Amino acid sequence: MKSSSPHGPSADPETRLLTDKLWDAVVRADEYAATELVLGALDGGAPAESVLLDVIAAVQGRVGEEWAANRLSVAQEHAATAINERAVTALSLHDAARTEVTRGRLTVACADGEWHALPARLLAEVLKLRGWKVDYLGAQVPTPHLITHLHRSDADAVALSGSIATRLPTAHAAITACQAVGVPVLAGGAAFGADGRYARLLGANAWAPDARAAADRLAAGPLPRPRPDHQAIDDLPHLADQEYTIVARSRSALVRTVLAGLEEAVPEMRGYSDLQREHTAEDLAHIVDFLATALYLGDGELFVGFIGWTAGILAARGVPARSLSPALGILSDELKDFPRAVDFLARGTDAVSSFHRTTAGKNA
Repeated sequence: MKSSSPHGPSADPETRLLTDKLWDAVVRADEYAATELVLGALDGGAPAESVLLDVIAAVQGRVGEEWAANRLSVAQEHAATAINERAVTALSLHDAARTEVTRGRLTVACADGEWHALPARLLAEVLKLRGWKVDYLGAQVPTPHLITHLHRSDADAVALSGSIATRLPTAHAAITACQAVGVPVLAGGAAFGADGRYARLLGANAWAPDARAAADRLAAGPLPRPRPDHQAIDDLPHLADQEYTIVARSRSALVRTVLAGLEEAVPEMRGYSDLQREHTAEDLAHIVDFLATALYLGDGELFVGFIGWTAGILAARGVPARSLSPALGILSDELKDFPRAVDFLARGTDAVSSFHRTTAGKNA
């Protein structure tokens, strides 16, 4: 498999070598080699936090990049993630990762519907290394369950992880609910934006771009604790137009309508196999989900960015991205009475056209 190295250029030689070896083990789906590498590094005196963040997390980031470039299949990506999770577990049980609790208590969880748990797990382990007592709740934590846990645990703060932007509405519910019981929230993960804009928009008490920064922020001092009678301020007045609610509730019907319309607009789709139709329906569902989320946040750039990313993913897989434009057009016709949705869809169509022009220029 042709691939660039998964580490950053600033990594020291030992870290670079370990990262390369772990990458090789992961792409071979050799969990035993992967765990042995991690444990061997700890035995040799490598700092546990560096192994977590500069090696395992770096390899996991490369896994995502290789999947996006169509050099790893979905199955290979899942297998690689599972191996990295086992490597984290092995590290957590090593004597080098055993630390005394010297700080307070934190809860680390993923928002309801968020199934990318590894970033949250990495954070939980880093916080343990730094002396916190950590309750790690894992992926897809329903907000009522999270609040029940907080009532029982007396946590100083919640670290809420989100990787997929479409889970931001449920993350907002979790943030608001935690604050309503007096517990502050630090938000982190790709879902909240590279600059944390969505963490701020949704009222999180703090934001961090990565696990190391999150641990540093929590060590710097306590987050401001909300009042027990805290009530969320409506910072999303655009939701009064009900566009988000209607699009979200109409998701299945919209996917069916667009799929049927595409068979007329793109004749070759009539010869699709059941599996190809299923994949197309999944792609359309993601488009509707991102449109709904963009409407919730009042940020069309989120949708435009997703459409551009989707065009690149389709191109990497040899699938003509030209079907995106008619799909967006059909969706716009269905939502013609919703001006914000129509505007976001038009901007998405422009992004597809820009992608085609750029691609054509590179191939000229």
